Amino acid sequence: MTPASSPAPDGPSPTVPELANRALDFRLRMAVIDRETEAALDMTRDRYGRTVHAGAAAAARGSRDKAAVDAYAAHLAPHAKALLDAARLVLDELPPARHLAGWRAVLDGLAASAAEIRRALDRPPTPGSPAERAQHAALWPHLAAWADHGSIASNLADQRDGQHHKAPLTDEEQQKWTKRAQAAQQRGELELTESWYAADGQPITLAHLVEDDDSTVVALRGDPDAPGWQVIGHYAHEYEAGKVLPAPVPPGVLRADVSRFNRPAPVPEVSLQDLIRDVVEGHSAGDASNALLSAVQRGYDAGPMVRLQELLETSGQFASALETVQGRQIAARLSALGRQIEFLTREIEEAAEDLGATVAVLPPHRTPVLRARPRPAVDTRPPTPPRTSTIARHR
Repeated sequence: MTPASSPAPDGPSPTVPELANRALDFRLRMAVIDRETEAALDMTRDRYGRTVHAGAAAAARGSRDKAAVDAYAAHLAPHAKALLDAARLVLDELPPARHLAGWRAVLDGLAASAAEIRRALDRPPTPGSPAERAQHAALWPHLAAWADHGSIASNLADQRDGQHHKAPLTDEEQQKWTKRAQAAQQRGELELTESWYAADGQPITLAHLVEDDDSTVVALRGDPDAPGWQVIGHYAHEYEAGKVLPAPVPPGVLRADVSRFNRPAPVPEVSLQDLIRDVVEGHSAGDASNALLSAVQRGYDAGPMVRLQELLETSGQFASALETVQGRQIAARLSALGRQIEFLTREIEEAAEDLGATVAVLPPHRTPVLRARPRPAVDTRPPTPPRTSTIARHR
């Protein structure tokens, strides 16, 4: 039997676009597997995210691992090496850029993962045995790496047949169009619509240049909010621009060690709705105090206020990592908002402690209202509606 990791000896070699599509198909299949697994794992957790059915959770992960191995064998196993070889050829031809060393490290990591998966597929254990489950679990990090980062290999390989930018503007035309775009930007009539990075590390931005109620699609190179950007082309529409502009490369990540397909277990947390309900259903000042203290609790099971501050801090890091003028300005705003949330958190904590120290309960005159109304007797007829009197009209 031909091993799953070896290509068919008589089959035609796939083209570079076909190799890239193989990686895309695997990622799409992994996305489906990830959603199905998360849905299954949600059924094993309580309302706060704690796992309460460990056996069912382990079974869900085992099914995930097997489905991922099958997907890799179907889509990538015979073609992973060819895809990486094509990607490396393109990478060697690219002009120097900051991201190339990182891409090369990614390709090396994918090659190591592919070799590990290939060795396992060539020595399959007994189907359904504990050894097979253990093998699949050990392969999951390598399969997740391909799902997370295989797009870099496929994008590089596809660059081989991609378009190169055709500069339609002379230096004089470029200066003229750049001045027109700068004037429109000052009037507030340069509407940015899309941005990406080219393989050389330069940002490309599409924009609508509006002049006298007429709009033209222009392409800018550089940060539109920083000095030095230039117009590198003008087009009738976005489709025409996409045919001649440098193709986009995969965007970066905020944190290098984060994986969509290999997330850590969720931390148990209490929602704001639960805390509000605790206050509404409470009777003593301590009940409301505990709800407020839960909202500002720090540490492993942090409360919503602390999570909000973490969200602002992380979003500020993201805005700063964009390395644009607007990004740095927004990062500063988010940082200031984070400090305000920190101040507000301390104020809430102090107010909660003071509320708990009052040693008071709600007065008894705040009586509840029954929601269930008594039903009428079976033989009771509903009241007859009053007749509507009509006034005779005389002619």
